[in-house]
Amino acid sequence: MNSDSAHGSIALNPSDCTSCMLCVKECPDKCIHIESHPVVTDTGGARPVTISALDRFAIDFGLCIYCGICIDVCPFDALAWVARSTVPGQERQGLIHEMDQLASDWPAQEPT
Repeated sequence: MNSDSAHGSIALNPSDCTSCMLCVKECPDKCIHIESHPVVTDTGGARPVTISALDRFAIDFGLCIYCGICIDVCPFDALAWVARSTVPGQERQGLIHEMDQLASDWPAQEPT
């Protein structure tokens, strides 16, 4: 278990997520849920480029074992440890944190 996990939670920067699904595939307890849709853009090149636009990113903290594999395998650094602890909800559904809640935990950038 990653030592950072003992003192925090997982946050998401949605603008860096490409919906590559590596975190979903590598998660040992299958607690990450991603939904996306294809977007085709014409770049002026020989063929259009298709990317996946993120529609939903959710982590079920009732299943998460805080191993940090999702953070380690993300090639775009869209996931990170944050100091805030996951606050359990009154209901089971309160343990599922959706994209907006995960994004609100993302560390603020310091001015350069």
